[in-house]
Amino acid sequence: MKRIAQLSFAFALFTAALAARADQVQAAVAANFTAPMKEIAAAFEQATGHKVVLAFGSTGKFYSQIQNGAPFEVLLAADESTPTKLEEEGAAVKGTRFVYALGRLILWSAKPGLVDDQGRVLKKGDFVHISLPNPKLAPYGAAGIETMKALGVYDALQSKVVEAENIGQAYQFVQSGNAELGFIALSQVYKDGKVSDGSYWMVPAKLYTPIKQAAIILNKGRDKPAAIALLDFLKGEEARAIINSYGYGL
Repeated sequence: MKRIAQLSFAFALFTAALAARADQVQAAVAANFTAPMKEIAAAFEQATGHKVVLAFGSTGKFYSQIQNGAPFEVLLAADESTPTKLEEEGAAVKGTRFVYALGRLILWSAKPGLVDDQGRVLKKGDFVHISLPNPKLAPYGAAGIETMKALGVYDALQSKVVEAENIGQAYQFVQSGNAELGFIALSQVYKDGKVSDGSYWMVPAKLYTPIKQAAIILNKGRDKPAAIALLDFLKGEEARAIINSYGYGL
C-alpha cells in the first residue's frame, strides 16, 4: 500500500510539473487544412501538453486581421507569399517560415459521373454553376481561375462562377448541390488514399502555380514555448504522416 501511495504521489508530481510547463497557442489555419490540422492539434496536445486554439478561414482575411492586431501567434497559410509578406513587414518572426505542405487542386462534384477524369466537363459547360473560393483571398481560387484560363474556357464559364468566401464554403456549395461542381482542395474529400464520394478530376499541377503552404510564428508568438513547439511538431514524422494521409505533397 505504501509503495502504491509513493507511485501515486510521484505521478501527481509529474502531472503537476507537466501542467506547469503547459502553454497555449492561438493558430490561424487556412480553411483547406481544417481536417488534418484538427488531427495534428490533438496529437500535439497529447505529445506536449500544450493546448492549441484553432481558427480556420481564408489566408487573405487572416492577413488583414493580423495587420489589425488579431491575437494569433502562429499562421498556417494556404500560400507562401502571405507569410513572406508578414515577415518582410515585421509582423512575423524571421527565420521561422517553412513550407509544411503542397496543396493539390481538384475539380469535384457530389454527383457521381458528372466530372470526368480528364476535366472535359469544363469544355462542355453542361452545368449552371461552378464554385471556387474568392481568388483574391484564397490561393485555391486563384489556381482554379488559372486552370480555366490555361484550358481556354474561362471566358465562356465566367458567368457561371460562384465565388465563395473561403474554400470551406466552396465545398459546401458543391456538397449541397447549390453548385454542380467546383474547384476545391483535394484534402477536403480525400482520406486514406481515396476520394470519398462523387466524381472528380485531379487537376494537373502544370495548369496552375504550385500551392506551397507555409507556416510562420507571428510576433505575438515570439519566444512562446507552445508556438515554437507547434511548428517543430509540424516538421516531425507524426504530423507529416497525417498531412500525407489527406493527399498533400510534402
